[in-house]
Amino acid sequence: MKNPYATALEMQRQAWEGAAGLAEKSQVAPDRTETLENVEVGQTPSKVVYEENKLRLLHYEPKTEEQHDIPILIVYALINKPYILDLQPDRSVVQTLLEAGFDVYLIDWGEPSKLDRQLGLDDYVNRYIDNCVDEVRERSGQDAINILGYCMGGTMSAMYAALHPDKVENLALMAAGLCFAGDGGVLELWGADDYYDPERVTETFDNVPAEFLDVGFALMDPVANNVTKYVRFYDNMEDEDFVENFGRMERWLDEGIDVAGKAYEEFIRDIYQENKLVANELELDGKKIDVSSIDMPLLQIVAEYDHLIPPGASKPFNEAVGSDDTEVMEFATGHIGMSVSSRSHAELWPDVCDWFEARSSVETDAEPETPEPDEPDAALAGDVEGDETGLDEFSEEALEETEVDDLTEIDGVGQSYANDLAAVGISSFEELADADTEELAEETNIAVARLEDWIDQAGEQ
Repeated sequence: MKNPYATALEMQRQAWEGAAGLAEKSQVAPDRTETLENVEVGQTPSKVVYEENKLRLLHYEPKTEEQHDIPILIVYALINKPYILDLQPDRSVVQTLLEAGFDVYLIDWGEPSKLDRQLGLDDYVNRYIDNCVDEVRERSGQDAINILGYCMGGTMSAMYAALHPDKVENLALMAAGLCFAGDGGVLELWGADDYYDPERVTETFDNVPAEFLDVGFALMDPVANNVTKYVRFYDNMEDEDFVENFGRMERWLDEGIDVAGKAYEEFIRDIYQENKLVANELELDGKKIDVSSIDMPLLQIVAEYDHLIPPGASKPFNEAVGSDDTEVMEFATGHIGMSVSSRSHAELWPDVCDWFEARSSVETDAEPETPEPDEPDAALAGDVEGDETGLDEFSEEALEETEVDDLTEIDGVGQSYANDLAAVGISSFEELADADTEELAEETNIAVARLEDWIDQAGEQ
């Protein structure tokens, strides 16, 4: 039996130590509060190269003298801000890809307004993603590019690759919800049509508020999200690096964004509840998505302990696609840990970079020999035999009658866009400046915002 006096003395010692520890933490508390308030995120230098509605397409400054031929476009989810992929310099997917020699672009969706309530998956996939892909293709000079889709962005990237396989060189899907036949975890259970009606949510809110979504995610692991992490913060409050990391993560969690109502309804109903994507039953704008059209190399990056999108909601997709080159990289971490944990960047991302690198070189054929010019037709050489000026005069007259400008001199117009414009009769700055934007958009399927910018530039030529 323990000596009661010894027990009392031990309790008193623990109380004194606790009080001393509290005093020490109280002394650093003001500094740590300042640290939390001033943490920086998304620090990798970039510039906006395309905008449409709330969307911004970011292009990051290269980290190497030379880059791989095929660029990478990162497509993130609609729910949170994308800087989780660039949270801090030593734990940044963006920087890891740049340091591996890739040319990196990222879609920042922005936050939808009430006017965007009717944006659906077709708008995001066949309009926004497609326009961004075309911009990257144009800027890189490549017919097809690499896509890395994360979470909901991965699901939409799979839809895009099935509908536009000719524009996707390699497809990597990271923690993407693709297959929901009973193995999709808690969210699939909570979102089942027996219990959940997404239309009731959108009828109440229009766009689905970030706060509404945050509560649901927090309740998936209430002890860890509401108790444990704050206990760990208290225990490590004297460690400034820990506090900075904690502050960055909390900032990202606090800066969630709303989701457009129609897209939310379609995603819950068609993907979660009815599992239409992998079953080839999903339609966007009347066109059925056949995932067997995904014939490019496909990499699935999944987290073993992902409670949002467990491996069973991703891995079976590889069996449904048409590609012979498929791979799964499963890593012992969680949904967010794949992008922010130091171990993921040390062990997982080098393998992902290697996978892309092995498939991101373009073989260039030898340049064809220039053929000798044919002799000019005698009729073009002038009516009078021996008239050496006839051909020159004919050429000058032809050029005067048909004015042709190099439309690629306009920022954002590459050769493929110039060809699209030429196909509808736009071959000069003057013709472009005088064009009707709406009519030209219908004829060429080029975004109105992009055409407006080109028309303004053409008017200044």
